[in-house]
Amino acid sequence: MGFIIWIIVGGVIGWLASIVMRTDAQQGIFLNIIVGIVGAFLAGLFISGGSINNAGLDARSLIASFIGAVVLLGIINLVRRGSVR
Repeated sequence: MGFIIWIIVGGVIGWLASIVMRTDAQQGIFLNIIVGIVGAFLAGLFISGGSINNAGLDARSLIASFIGAVVLLGIINLVRRGSVR
C-alpha cells in the first residue's frame, strides 16, 4: 500500500512542480511520477539526514518533496537546454 501512495503523491507533486517550472506540456504523467518520486527521495535524504521513509505524510514532508522535485526539474532543464526557465 505504501508504494501506491508513493506513486500517487509523487505524480501529484511532480505535476505541480512541472507546472511551476513550465515543463508540463513537454512531459507526460510517467515523467511527472518519476520526477516527483526522485525529488521526494532526494529531499528526504537531505532533510532527514540520510534516512528516508521514516516521516509520516505531513505538510513538511510534502513541501520538502515539492521543493526537491522543482530543483530536480531545474537541473534537468539545465542539462537539456543549457538554461533554467
